[in-house]
Amino acid sequence: MSEQYIGALDAGTTSTRFIIFDHEARIVSQVQRDHTQIFPQQGWVEHDPLEIWTNAGLVMQQALAKAQLRPEALAAIGITNQRETTVVWDRHTGIPVYNAIVWQDLRTEPLCTEWTKQGLAPDLARITGLPISPYFAASKIRWILDNTEDGIQKAARGDLCFGTIDTWLLWQLTADNRHVTDVTNASRTLFMDLHQCEWHEGILAALGIPGEILPTILPSSDAHGYGTTDPKGPLGQSVPIMAVLGDQQAATVGQTCFKPGEAKNTYGTGCFLLLNTGTDIIQSQNGLISTVAYQFGASSPCYALEGSIAMGGATVQWLRDEMGLIADASETEQLASDVTDNGGCYFVPAFSGLFAPHWRADARGVIVGLTRYVTKAHLVRAALEAICYQTREVLDAMQEDSGVPLEVLHVDGGATVNNFLMQLQADVLGTPVAKPVIAETTSLGAAYAAGLATGYWGSVEELKANLQIAARWEPNSTAEERRAGLALWNKAVQRTLNWAN
Repeated sequence: MSEQYIGALDAGTTSTRFIIFDHEARIVSQVQRDHTQIFPQQGWVEHDPLEIWTNAGLVMQQALAKAQLRPEALAAIGITNQRETTVVWDRHTGIPVYNAIVWQDLRTEPLCTEWTKQGLAPDLARITGLPISPYFAASKIRWILDNTEDGIQKAARGDLCFGTIDTWLLWQLTADNRHVTDVTNASRTLFMDLHQCEWHEGILAALGIPGEILPTILPSSDAHGYGTTDPKGPLGQSVPIMAVLGDQQAATVGQTCFKPGEAKNTYGTGCFLLLNTGTDIIQSQNGLISTVAYQFGASSPCYALEGSIAMGGATVQWLRDEMGLIADASETEQLASDVTDNGGCYFVPAFSGLFAPHWRADARGVIVGLTRYVTKAHLVRAALEAICYQTREVLDAMQEDSGVPLEVLHVDGGATVNNFLMQLQADVLGTPVAKPVIAETTSLGAAYAAGLATGYWGSVEELKANLQIAARWEPNSTAEERRAGLALWNKAVQRTLNWAN
């Protein structure tokens, strides 16, 4: 029998990629395509679902061609996706009724405020583990239904389908149009019962969302429920789809954070820090959310505490694309190294409000402490420091909630190529930071989950044996330096609040 591989379809916020892994978790082939970021007005962020689907088909075809492999060489495919981003489409035609509303979008803030005034927040937090926020899918669904002709009525009749990007791609990929999602993506909607891992009818009624629009919830790793690719589709072959995970949960699996107390931070468009809490659901008292980390087959779900940061790598992207201060993100490492500190300048990139642990949709970005002494290098350094301080805020909240001190922070994502940033992160935290050899841990996690379902990998212990550390950064700062820097950061954060109506 010819050698078999596992494919991972990774539909992220800015691009879609397909990566083929071998049994040693080495990358055999990968192809990536960007998709358009649509900003119809201030605070609105959209994607074209059809463009994402077209790109998904292309990257799968091109990655196989690049490796000179036929589709039957794939033992299974796993899917991972940007979470919360919401698509509603016509069940009969498969055509979206509106663009995908992206997780960063703020248009539903008034609706979320109204739900909060109705007193829904305590019950929603207790049942779903989430605060009321425009971040999650529920308010995005309502906005689309409310702004589509007869949207609520069509949904109630079963004429419309809702899905996060995983569900949208599964519908398109499978011959029988599977309308399913996994438990990690379902836990980001604001209406899944975190304890039962089922849609909560009472919450749906309170939010005015018809249950007929919803997909079936499956385990993250499932040998049967996700079906196979349509032979008439991009692969031209029936290939088993055996796993789905939201991107941050996939990265947690890719980093093999399978034990309670193990944590990872992904530095992508945003930053997302997840701490494994095992089979226990910890209700945060410090502004974090409770979420499902993964569920493998018939095993009990594994849960996590999560701190979500809206602006991570997107902050550097803003410096490049909107401000023109740099031509390429790689320049930030040398520029930040050219100065000994931030020159008294602090940058809080609350462009989409503040996520964890503040959850302040009224916040807006600020740059404070400017003097004529401050240069471009100081501002770039302040932008990198913002990533690190936001992570520090989340980690402090996690340790307060869990009572478990973190021994090492596992990191992944595009920004981890910046050695200055990683050393700065260790210094701000006072905790070692470790990066694995395989940087594409989000795709790897989806591959691992699919491989476990098909028996390609036998156990999580086998996956842990694949983990190799490429680099480790030890903190060089003193406790007093960390306290002083954090105090000024907190002072800057206060300046962002109560800005938007």
